[in-house]
Amino acid sequence: MAEIRDNATDAGRFARAVAAAVGVVFLLVGVLGFIPGVTTDYDSMTFAGHESGAELLGVFAVSVLHNIVHLLFGVGGLLAATQARFVAPFLYASAAVYGVLTVYGVVVDKASAENFVPVNSADNWLHLVLTVGMAALGWVVQQRLHGGHFDYRPRGRHHAA
Repeated sequence: MAEIRDNATDAGRFARAVAAAVGVVFLLVGVLGFIPGVTTDYDSMTFAGHESGAELLGVFAVSVLHNIVHLLFGVGGLLAATQARFVAPFLYASAAVYGVLTVYGVVVDKASAENFVPVNSADNWLHLVLTVGMAALGWVVQQRLHGGHFDYRPRGRHHAA
């Protein structure tokens, strides 16, 4: 098993910066979800459920629960940023959660009680992008921390230049 590079290396600093950036973005989104004007129909926001008519930026369905989840992901990102070894697992776990949310958003009846998050089509697309993006970031961070490099030539066919 490859040794994980520590926080003092360029790879460690890169990993920690990625987690911090992800954390800050999620904290920002979570806070913005509670600001009237940035969140349209703010007065119709519910704790959870499809009845919440509030939309972040007038596009993404939000509720108090949805905003709290964003804040928790933000805190998780900042906590992961304290140690390089926590970053890839945080990103992979986040990708898995957003993958589940993507599938949930596609299969749940938007007007049913099961739509407790709430989600709309814009949320589904964003969750899909977050799933792929965080998994890709996790892979890049993992490669950098383990000394991996991006050599895509087939093994055994390396020719001297």
